[in-house]
Amino acid sequence: MAKEELIAFEGVILELLPDARFRVQLDNGHEALAYMSGKMKKHRIRVLVGDRITVEMTPYDLTKGRLTFRHKDERPTAAPTRRRTYMKRGR
Repeated sequence: MAKEELIAFEGVILELLPDARFRVQLDNGHEALAYMSGKMKKHRIRVLVGDRITVEMTPYDLTKGRLTFRHKDERPTAAPTRRRTYMKRGR
């Protein structure tokens, strides 16, 4: 018997909960409870409220899932500021 396929959804983090859990608003309008995958914990990927994420869910329980990917921000970031360099005075 084959293992059931997981369903992937995209959504946005609504709330941070204890024990590396998150309340997620899926793109289809549903809310789900998700936990961070082991690889994300291992590589210390930070997830904050408002981040776009991908959640894997089993077809048996669509209220719980696993966070598998945090999408990069599409909004432009501020350009880095240039440091001023000062020359030493000669003696």
